[in-house]
Amino acid sequence: MNLAKFKDEPWKTSHPAYENCNLAMSPAPEYANSEVILSSLYRQIGLKGASEGSVPQSGRHLEKEVQRFRNKATAPQTAVLDANTFNGLLHSVLESPKLPNQSAKRFVQVTPLVPQAAIFSGSARLSSNSWPAGALVRRMVRIGSPDQASADKLWQRLFDALSVSSNDDIFARFLKEEIGAWAPAPSWEFIQLEAEPGIDEADLHQLNYPAKRFVRDLEAIISAKDAMTRRQWTSLLEAIIRIAAVAHITWICDVHAGIWDCVRQAIAGNGPSKPEDVRARLFPVSFQYFAYGDKALLGVKDKTSAFLRARLGLNAVLWAAQDAGYQEASLSSSQSIFELCAFLQGNTEKVQQAGFDEALIEVTERETRTLLCKKGIGSNIMEFARHVLGQRQAANPVLRGYDQGFALRKKGTSNSSPWVVGLGPVAILALVHCALYGTSGPRSVKRLTQHLAGYGMIIDYHDIAKNDLGHQLRLLGLVLDSPDAESGMLLSPPFATGQENIA
Repeated sequence: MNLAKFKDEPWKTSHPAYENCNLAMSPAPEYANSEVILSSLYRQIGLKGASEGSVPQSGRHLEKEVQRFRNKATAPQTAVLDANTFNGLLHSVLESPKLPNQSAKRFVQVTPLVPQAAIFSGSARLSSNSWPAGALVRRMVRIGSPDQASADKLWQRLFDALSVSSNDDIFARFLKEEIGAWAPAPSWEFIQLEAEPGIDEADLHQLNYPAKRFVRDLEAIISAKDAMTRRQWTSLLEAIIRIAAVAHITWICDVHAGIWDCVRQAIAGNGPSKPEDVRARLFPVSFQYFAYGDKALLGVKDKTSAFLRARLGLNAVLWAAQDAGYQEASLSSSQSIFELCAFLQGNTEKVQQAGFDEALIEVTERETRTLLCKKGIGSNIMEFARHVLGQRQAANPVLRGYDQGFALRKKGTSNSSPWVVGLGPVAILALVHCALYGTSGPRSVKRLTQHLAGYGMIIDYHDIAKNDLGHQLRLLGLVLDSPDAESGMLLSPPFATGQENIA
């Protein structure tokens, strides 16, 4: 691979230094929703023999088996339900709504209440080449943890919480056995977290970012499991995962734009003078991705477009720098990026002679639609953000209220109404619990706004008393009105849990 081949296929193969970067966007997101991510997480953490691509075929096989038993008026030997009742369980009690454009498609889609359901439901593409959405959660656990040992410990705790044990409610235990009788699955066994690099230790110091917030919130959600039914708990888990996943992807876009800014400045002869300067440009002290109540996806689109331009620019300069003698293996830290900038600043003429400018201009002009997020990677990221955060639009009118853990809602009833930032009741419960985890007693609503800011969601705490968030907090019994508190509102913990102080 060289600069000439990069010009021909700019998205197909990245330079090794870029591809091996610890902060690369891996896996590259595509369409998913919260239940797809949770189903894939089951397969990533405990269902070793269940691949993403096998899910649609397993669903079709289960449908045929159920129909076969219905025709014979029998059931598997270990099953409790007859075939008609089990069919009703799949297509009524556990049914997860299909999108309007999926209403004519025949496939099994159920709530991922227990791991066994992920064998035949929860595929992103409904095909043999679905992307592993659960691997994104795995990567967030590692990126958000201070070291591999901490990530391993949390991954084990998450597996234990996702397992159906004697502490789960009777319906969850029944489903585990009944689905296992109808759809024999790979055994549920812990799959260890693969050793992989996180953020460089020097860059990690006092750094705040969405994956770090997610790791702490995951601990809080796990602690709440025994306080509710499994359906309630998985809903809370999904709500936190969907907000964190989109915030993490957007933050990755932000970091890439920062790397490209440093590199461009170096080529122009105004590069950073020390690694600390790189660190300050790469990692924003605060980030604002979603303004509560405003149109939701414009900010994500801007960040995605900046990421795509950075990806093209960084790969073009890396291939040109390689021709000029650059040999570094990755861009995994502010130190390694500083070294690249120093090389570029000292070898600008050689890099330009390798054809960097011409290649980048040509590729940028040719890939305008991708850079505008109208196709390709950019379109996939936007689709991911919209479907993960947005309230599920159900083809079946009966199921329109199914999704209550959303972070985006339609402003009106029309299909063309814009998406605005607004939290569903389950998302509010989850976030208030996480914001208060590790504390004792009520706290000001300002603490919730600070917690939301950890995911790039911005809201002025003075506005909560009079907007829809404040209204829902009151309806859910999560606030106490107090004239001594900021905005006159104090948050009240939603669940009684044994907490350890991690704040």
